[in-house]
Amino acid sequence: MDACSERVVGLEALVRWQHPQRGLVPPGRFIPIAEETGLIQEIGRWVLDEALRQTAAWRAAGLPVVPVAINLSVSQFRHPRLQQDVAEALRRHDLPAHLLELELTESVAMEDSDFTIARIASLKQLGVTLSIDDFGTGYSSLSYLKRFTVDRLKIDQSFVRGLAQSPQDDAIVATVINLARSLGLHTIAEGVETAEQLDFLRRHGCDEIQGYHFHRPAPADEVVGLLRAAAAP
Repeated sequence: MDACSERVVGLEALVRWQHPQRGLVPPGRFIPIAEETGLIQEIGRWVLDEALRQTAAWRAAGLPVVPVAINLSVSQFRHPRLQQDVAEALRRHDLPAHLLELELTESVAMEDSDFTIARIASLKQLGVTLSIDDFGTGYSSLSYLKRFTVDRLKIDQSFVRGLAQSPQDDAIVATVINLARSLGLHTIAEGVETAEQLDFLRRHGCDEIQGYHFHRPAPADEVVGLLRAAAAP
């Protein structure tokens, strides 16, 4: 949501496994196994395709679509076919690249900074938006952040959770917002759950927010109402 207008300006696609016996399995339970076995590539391509397929379906139905973000695992980000997979998926669903946002965690970005700079540049050539997720939880290097041609920083919810309660979290979040602004980057705060947190983020100039204060994760059919509301005058 836009922090000021509270209109929907983006979506994040979250993967869950609907198991016949165990019910809805969170990604923390199966993604590490998928990484170890190599299945993460197939899952990642499916998530990319499904997110774009759904966006294209909403667009064809006349709904006002917004960019959709997907998370990249470390092996996806390092896979030589990533740029090709993204380009093919966008062509397959006839979507402009600005409707796709790719998120990589700070730890992934910092693993091999020279590679990251080159890989981000190749993805930016496609026209997609790129963001650093969980910012502040890894070992940031401001010199490399300056060289990463990303568009957004996502402030980790572990800092947002303590807003208006912890002076240390207040200081960290305010500093990240100011840092991003000085670098010309957009800021998104994750895990916003209270009016007090939202008020702090607004006062300090955070651009966008996401979290249970506005909406919980929902299936695609429930998102339709949010998209319609976003277009209302």
